[in-house]
Amino acid sequence: MIMEKIILGIDPGTNIMGYGLLKVVDNKARLITMGVIDLRKFSDQYMKLGHIYSRVTGIIEAYLPDEMAIEAPFFGKNIQSMLKLGRAQGTAIAAAICHSVPIHEYAPMKIKVAITGQGLASKEQVAGMLQRMLHIPDNEMCDFMDATDALAAAYCHYLQMGRPESQANYNGWKDFVNKNRNRVCNRQ
Repeated sequence: MIMEKIILGIDPGTNIMGYGLLKVVDNKARLITMGVIDLRKFSDQYMKLGHIYSRVTGIIEAYLPDEMAIEAPFFGKNIQSMLKLGRAQGTAIAAAICHSVPIHEYAPMKIKVAITGQGLASKEQVAGMLQRMLHIPDNEMCDFMDATDALAAAYCHYLQMGRPESQANYNGWKDFVNKNRNRVCNRQ
């Protein structure tokens, strides 16, 4: 049976919000599209939220994702910025909830580790690694790193959903062997 899934990734932002979509077929991911929602033309914060809701809803209705992966807000020193970012994230989540799209949230460091192996990787390193892994031509790379950050959230989720045995809880090697008899080679 062929397993197909579409994953929407969101990188929340109050000026630029990134999105990226992956199609997974038989455990192989490929890029559908990526881009940004430009919010800089709106001076009113509530108009920005309305635009986020409208655009994320439009993306969901156009591509019908099975799941959404969203980057969790990082904790900064500016409380007002954190509140605005949280509202933007919540609005994107609300759009997904209204369309019954399951949501998975990932910390920025977890996403970077999943893509590059380093929690302190730069946005450029994340974008470069995604470009290599997904074979994205230069002319399809977005000018805004917010788009590749969103794609990274989707790819991180793809890696997390990957192999069921990697998500199982084991209480040591003996438990692993007992639960995976088909993977054990008997040498005598």
